[in-house]
Amino acid sequence: MPYRIDLPALDDRAFDRLVGLGALDVELTTEGRTAALMPDRVAPDEISSALGVTVLGVAPAEDRDAGSVWVLSPRPVRVGGVTIVPAHHQSGPGTIRLTDARAFGTGLHATTTLCLQTIHDVVGHAPPSTVLDVGTGSGVLALAALTLGVPRAVGLDIDPDAMTAAAANARLNDLGSRLHLVHGGPAAVIGAWPLVMANLLTGPLLELAPELVRRVGHRGQLLLSGIRASTRSEVENAYVRWGMQCIASSARDGWLALLLQASW
Repeated sequence: MPYRIDLPALDDRAFDRLVGLGALDVELTTEGRTAALMPDRVAPDEISSALGVTVLGVAPAEDRDAGSVWVLSPRPVRVGGVTIVPAHHQSGPGTIRLTDARAFGTGLHATTTLCLQTIHDVVGHAPPSTVLDVGTGSGVLALAALTLGVPRAVGLDIDPDAMTAAAANARLNDLGSRLHLVHGGPAAVIGAWPLVMANLLTGPLLELAPELVRRVGHRGQLLLSGIRASTRSEVENAYVRWGMQCIASSARDGWLALLLQASW
């Protein structure tokens, strides 16, 4: 597990040595110190010796996106026509402010990036009247769709903490009246949507295939992500059997997003 280490302010040479030791993230703190996230294979004493500085503090690191992203603090991310910023930043056109919560969806993970870019492309071509976001987490995908011009969105999640985080983020961005949140999976709602989004993992995507497909409307589209490249065929074939056709795909850091369209 990575850990946080606090050091005095470093010159450029010491900074380069820190990065060479395997630092996962580095930033200058408001106290004028240097903070870094380090892998646990590198001991604090080794860092102190290599840099010739005194260690000022060591603490556990905080993970984000279900332990898949490690950063010292949230930071702005620009992708898919929106800018995701920490809650204390000012809002503006195309900006989504997010609280620093444990719910998945900070904008830093590759799967979120892939989804945001696809949402931008879909909405820019033919904006759907509404979207369904299955496994909404922080609500970032639904909020991005709303920010890009989709009138309404429904977000589903089985995690009560995710529901709380998504509701807080919707209020923070003045989108609470346009995002309806439901505790549960795709079976918790009825009806069909022109665009359904599900950034999950291969196992849940395979298990939920029949229910997700039932939520896709006439000639509607289904955006899937959380797919490892090695499992693409398995996932795609599962949805083709239910009448979906893959019309686009994208990849980043070994992850895939698939955009499928209904044959009915």
